[in-house]
Amino acid sequence: MSSRSPEWFDAQYNNRARVADSAVLLERWQRASQLVREQVACELDLAYGAGPDERLDLFRTESAKAPVLVFLHGGYWRALDKADHSFIAPAFTDEGALVVLPNYSLCPGVSMERIPLQLTQALAWVWRNIADFGGDPNQIVLAGHSAGGHLAAMLSCCDWKAVAPDLPRQLVKGVLSLSGLHDLAPLRQTPYLQRDLQLGADAVRRLSPVNFPAPDSPLYALVGGAESEEFLQQNSAIRRAWGERAVPVCETLPGLNHFTVLHDLADPQGRSHQLARKLLDLRWYSALL
Repeated sequence: MSSRSPEWFDAQYNNRARVADSAVLLERWQRASQLVREQVACELDLAYGAGPDERLDLFRTESAKAPVLVFLHGGYWRALDKADHSFIAPAFTDEGALVVLPNYSLCPGVSMERIPLQLTQALAWVWRNIADFGGDPNQIVLAGHSAGGHLAAMLSCCDWKAVAPDLPRQLVKGVLSLSGLHDLAPLRQTPYLQRDLQLGADAVRRLSPVNFPAPDSPLYALVGGAESEEFLQQNSAIRRAWGERAVPVCETLPGLNHFTVLHDLADPQGRSHQLARKLLDLRWYSALL
């Protein structure tokens, strides 16, 4: 049991309170994302399941048989939307990747156990249908921010043959976890989150990627250097749990907070963007640099 107080955990994990201009940044994401949806070739609200939240947005590229980046948004499993994150797409579609942003149901309307199950269906839909949109089903890479990083890490460990026999054994070729939450145990001690998440000890054990066997596909773990010590710990925890072979990249991005770290992904010159591009195997573009 930690000797830290609930107030300390709240201060560590409440990023909107930690970052003074967080509301401004979130509004900027929304405005930029709206412009992207108006200006970039896309298919919006495609159904991957029967539920009202089981929808995804797909951003096209001109390349044929393009690698596919599936981006999972954050918001502590209880906030935000795919529509807030469309601004991620253009830097990748310009480089020849197809980008998919799925939604999922939010806590406390559903339990946390439900969300990864929804996203397995989203990825199954991508694998079965992405060729119709010019994507390569054999080159699917996951990226996730914060709670999305947690979900991406979980999905990299999925037994896809148990989901459906037509799926490949290794559906995900690589993962980028940006400010990911890889150990859920501290969140049980964080009142700011626990009110909605209602995590029990068994759920923490089942849902924490640090408790899973390391997958065969690589995971790159990155975190902003200006984030809380708990987020720095969350980033290093997955390397300690899975080892250097499974987590060959475990880095801190200097000067970036929990929100601006996502700008690095959307910036073609950003470290996280370049690592995502490496996972996508966009070698033709790299040769032009």
